[in-house]
Amino acid sequence: MSSNEFPSTAGTVVIGAGIVGSSLVGELAERGRDDILLIDKGPLSDPGGSTGHASNFIFPVEHSKDMTKITSDSRDIYREFGTFTNSGGIEVARTEERMEELKRRVVSAKAFGEDAKLLTPEEVEELVPYVNTDIIKGGFYSTDAGTCDPLRAGELYRQQANDNGALRTAPNTEVTDLHVEDGEITAVETEKGTVEADEVVIAAGLWSPKIADMAGVDIPLTPAVHQMVSVGPIERFEDGEGEINYPVVRDMDTQMYERQHGNDIEVGSYEHRPILWDVEDVPSIEESPLSPTQPPLTDDAFEPSMEHALEIIPDLLDDPDAGIRHSIDGLLSVTPDGHPLLGPIPEVDGLWSCAAIWIKEAPAIAREVSKWMTKGHPDIDIVAHDHVARFDEYGETNEFVKSRAHEGYQKIYGIVHPREQWQSTRPLRTSAFYNRQEDLDAEFFEAGGWERPRWFESNADLVDKYEDQIEDLQRPNEWDSRWWSDIILGEHLHLRNNVGMIGDTGFGIFDIIGSDAYENMERLCVASMDIEVGDASYTPILAPNAGFVADLTVARLGKNHYRVITGGSHAGQDKTWFGDHLEGDAELIGRSSELCTLGVWGPNAEALMDSISEEPMTADSFDFAEMKDVTINGVSAKALRISYVGEFGWEIYAPMDRGQRLWDTVYEAGQEHDIRPVGTGVYGETGRMEKGYRLMGAELEIDYNPAEAGLTFHGVKDADFIGKDAYAEAIDEENAATLCTLS
Repeated sequence: MSSNEFPSTAGTVVIGAGIVGSSLVGELAERGRDDILLIDKGPLSDPGGSTGHASNFIFPVEHSKDMTKITSDSRDIYREFGTFTNSGGIEVARTEERMEELKRRVVSAKAFGEDAKLLTPEEVEELVPYVNTDIIKGGFYSTDAGTCDPLRAGELYRQQANDNGALRTAPNTEVTDLHVEDGEITAVETEKGTVEADEVVIAAGLWSPKIADMAGVDIPLTPAVHQMVSVGPIERFEDGEGEINYPVVRDMDTQMYERQHGNDIEVGSYEHRPILWDVEDVPSIEESPLSPTQPPLTDDAFEPSMEHALEIIPDLLDDPDAGIRHSIDGLLSVTPDGHPLLGPIPEVDGLWSCAAIWIKEAPAIAREVSKWMTKGHPDIDIVAHDHVARFDEYGETNEFVKSRAHEGYQKIYGIVHPREQWQSTRPLRTSAFYNRQEDLDAEFFEAGGWERPRWFESNADLVDKYEDQIEDLQRPNEWDSRWWSDIILGEHLHLRNNVGMIGDTGFGIFDIIGSDAYENMERLCVASMDIEVGDASYTPILAPNAGFVADLTVARLGKNHYRVITGGSHAGQDKTWFGDHLEGDAELIGRSSELCTLGVWGPNAEALMDSISEEPMTADSFDFAEMKDVTINGVSAKALRISYVGEFGWEIYAPMDRGQRLWDTVYEAGQEHDIRPVGTGVYGETGRMEKGYRLMGAELEIDYNPAEAGLTFHGVKDADFIGKDAYAEAIDEENAATLCTLS
């Protein structure tokens, strides 16, 4: 496309023509988008991003079910295009700790439907004869791993969109600005002209933050270096056919890989110190001998990696006829949590992010994002990668992004426990209770940026107190007991037998206010929102395909006023979902940073709270799921009789600036009952199981009728959109009004 052909309008503009942007235009065209413009400042087919220098191998198995699914789907798409070579892949272990991790990977593979097995060193040698098996304990063999050609796949995707008559391309065209009017994207300005657009997708890889800044929004990622050298010619490879004839090897304990590439062996490393760049420092195409994302190798950083490579494949690298033929500091995108950044950007209607995506997952992610754009939701649950929401109200500053990226880079090939906590940029968000909890030696875990006690070391005596009851529940296996404490069991039993206080759980809280608030809430929630003022309902939120968006609590504070209370780690996603789907006169107002939440539960909760509240706080004065105003030692608050732990009690919501007074009052008065602070190890796990058991119909110590609490799925046949409508379509319509309550 020449400059005088640059269009003045387009329905969809995709910025970035690497494998992500190219996959996306192809997938959008398949789903009916027929006026797409693809822009890149580089040439086609290799515009100069990480697509052109990545090592392009695909190991499908991860401990994440959704990422395993996405990667395997991408592999299948590459295969359909004829751009995938099934070489197999082996992860080798130098340590016993890594062998234990490889055993867990086999379990994940089997659970997620991927073919994999453990190998002895001798079996590794049979498949990859040049590996020094004297230094390894064994390996993990993924039979369906292999390599792909993303540049060719990108060409085929663009051709597919062209064949559908849906695509125009503008290579060698730099974006200079994004036009936003009244919170909506209107146009993309380039050096060749301005194109008006209905929707714009930023798929520009490591340049994405720079593009996003033009619209006044953040895409929190940073360029980081992945070092790679190519050594050759390798005599062993000269008689082989094609690009690769041996499995890709990942030397996991040194955070490295070695893979054949024609007559060369590529040696890549994530072992070196994290080397982060600022996007503004990435050179232009004109200034780059190879490409903007392939600066020269930082030799001193690579020295340990080369030593480890010489250990694992000495026969290849000691070849006197072989030498380093190519070496780079390859730039790629790293995010604060290592996940992609996907989805609509809430501050600007019509603006989307599709960034920080690896070669191995690009086609399938593009497919899901295209579904999201065309029908309102993806078919695979990719909420963990919803960038617009998961960093809501916190993790978008440059310091946060850089600190977490620096820490996360070292985890890429690491053994990462599911509960492992980030250490950098903490504490960031703290509740009014934080100082008091710190005084009680709380072990803090993070969720949504909030510091939340997992357990309290000050409760260590409870382990001895309840020794006979917890003896069989302790965790002898080191992996199971990592990021865990037996104190959690003691806290659980103390709350069950006495009284405990839990705060703050880092709730996400937001209000829906306006004359159309009821109509919106009734449409979006499965449970009926036609409840009395002062009542609450625990309800699912469903996507149009009846997939779960969330389950949360909604309280009605007034005729035209609802309060949504959801988990801290999902607060951003839930707030974004509601905000995107409100219609008419309904406004969303965030309250998460204004309000703190203190839970008081247990058999003695009633006696304690009734003694310190100016208003009655008893089972007789509060129905289940009823919210009332209370005053506790001068602190005006709202108390909701609800239980997330299976015990009688309340969640008490107070202004953040009076939260410490609330804590002190409850804690001091509770000494008469041996009150203990309790962490989210109980609230988020062990207590949840008791709550579920009790909601399923076990005999309760409290007077609790789920139907009266508004938990029954009722009225769904008459709903017209999203939550109830999706639910009604997903079940036998005759039973739609009488299905079981939430558990």
